Amino acid sequence: MIAKAKWLLLTAFVIFFQTSWSQSDAYTDKHRPQIHFSPKKGWMNDPNGMVYLNGKYHLFYQHNPDKPVWGPMHWGHAVSTDLVHWEELPIALYPDALGTIFSGSAVIDKDNTAGFGANAMVAIYTSHSHAMEKDGFDKIETQSIAYSLDEGKTWTKYKGNPVVPNPGIRDFRDPKVMWYEPAQKWIMTLAVTDHIDFYSSPDLKNWTKESEFGKNLGAHGGVWECPDLFPLSLNGEEVWVLIVNINPGGPNGGSAAQYFTGKFDGHVFTPNETDTKWIDYGPDDYAGITWSNTGDRKIFLGWMSNWMYANVVPTEKWRSANTIARDLSIEKAGGKYLVRSVPSPEISRLYTKNYTAKNVKVKNLDVTAKAGQLTGGAELKFDSDELKAFNIVLSNNNGEKVVIGYDKAANNYFIDRSASGKSDFHKDFTNTLTAPRLSANKNADIILVIDDASVELFADGGLSVMTAIFFPQSNYTDITITSTEKLTIKNLVFNHLNSAWK
Repeated sequence: MIAKAKWLLLTAFVIFFQTSWSQSDAYTDKHRPQIHFSPKKGWMNDPNGMVYLNGKYHLFYQHNPDKPVWGPMHWGHAVSTDLVHWEELPIALYPDALGTIFSGSAVIDKDNTAGFGANAMVAIYTSHSHAMEKDGFDKIETQSIAYSLDEGKTWTKYKGNPVVPNPGIRDFRDPKVMWYEPAQKWIMTLAVTDHIDFYSSPDLKNWTKESEFGKNLGAHGGVWECPDLFPLSLNGEEVWVLIVNINPGGPNGGSAAQYFTGKFDGHVFTPNETDTKWIDYGPDDYAGITWSNTGDRKIFLGWMSNWMYANVVPTEKWRSANTIARDLSIEKAGGKYLVRSVPSPEISRLYTKNYTAKNVKVKNLDVTAKAGQLTGGAELKFDSDELKAFNIVLSNNNGEKVVIGYDKAANNYFIDRSASGKSDFHKDFTNTLTAPRLSANKNADIILVIDDASVELFADGGLSVMTAIFFPQSNYTDITITSTEKLTIKNLVFNHLNSAWK
């Protein structure tokens, strides 16, 4: 008995050691983001079911737990109290007889409209039948619901699924649901091939189609996916924002998130303008939606990759991360309503060493000589009374670099990753990426969020935003700012960021 007890104790110790080692090791492997969420292993794409409850932000996501490539979709699950430190939890939703679990949303049913219980967490998702798809049927996608009474730990699928059957349309997916207070009903925003369908329901179970939007508006280079609908306030005016992700057809190729602004009366969305606008002009912010149950604050998160190359980027045990959380607001400029997107203030919880300077004249400014070399994530901020051409260069000792800057002649922001590192996995990965400057202001402010394999640019208060990933042979250590003009930085702030995993 003593020998058996010793053996059991030794076995338990070995299992504990192996588990602890594998968890810590998971976040130090090559190209692993240090300030962005990524799963320990397997594949991740669209963020799903983002909902806030009792002090925790719940993030569900498209997940293949078995391989680092797209495959049978589950809903992975992670939680955070501060939007930067994440705890990965067991898988929430598994495939069933109706199909695999495609994208969707989650709400808190505080008034028990569905009868599952007060404050039930209800997931609304697309069931995708690969069996029907294989047999050539069109009705492969339907909308289903599941509920949790223990804050997302365990789930029960509704016996009456699907709650929205397929009308005979192949691409019929990604339900984003919100409570519409004026009419005391739920609104579902659904992507339907090349447009949006709006549905309403009193109880999350019985749905009625209200209207359609967008067949001849906006970008149509590919299928419409992952929509979101919500109001923002501008000086007391209610402005509705409709996000529509599209693949392909983005401004820099492949996947991207466009948006419309307008009015919504519980039945019909009426746009203010019909030109194409983008939440993020970079190639690596897709399927982005906002958290539910956060009141007037709208917090956005996207999948930090692109379907052009997502399955073949050079990571081995895992693929894909999310963008940082971003707060959205609205501005009216040039007669148009524009969405601003800036890093959520919770990123400050990762701040460690800090460097500041004022009235810096830029010609060839070695930031890291003064602020210290990169050892992980960082945030660079600067503002100037007059925006002039500039380059921000991230580099390493291998001669690899990424250049982020402003081209005054073209009035464009840009990211050049042509010499960024490994890029042979896709022919267009090295193309220079551009975003128009939307602000007409003379002055400028720039925020750059840097991680081991990504950069996120927020220019002019978040009117022009770009996200790009890269894969250098070794992490970038140095930052320089150069300008061919007489650029004076009024305030320069450089924050080193702690790893969110340590």
